[in-house]
Amino acid sequence: MEIRDNPSLFIGTSKHEHMIEELDYTRKEGSKDSRDVTIYALSTCGHCKRCLKFMDEQDVQFKYVYFDLLDKDVKDAVRKDLKEKFPDERLMFPFIVIDDSDVIVGFHESKVREALGL
Repeated sequence: MEIRDNPSLFIGTSKHEHMIEELDYTRKEGSKDSRDVTIYALSTCGHCKRCLKFMDEQDVQFKYVYFDLLDKDVKDAVRKDLKEKFPDERLMFPFIVIDDSDVIVGFHESKVREALGL
């Protein structure tokens, strides 16, 4: 998706304000769905692959997107939005957002288990 191809997404807002909500996420269903989990990953990242596999194995419901496969304009908008929303966090991958408020940077199984009550 390119930002300039769909200007209706941004009526009354800055271009990046709703970009995260409009991404084409891959959704994984799971029985553990009490938390809203979003993962920003890289398609070539071993830690990202382990994170996604772990979530699947633990039957956690989540959504993810491969950041490196986004168009440059979209990638820039998402990066800006994440930095504004989570100014104390470095944008490294996987970048795990829980309930739109908590962040785990990198795949640390113990932190993920604790945050999700696994």
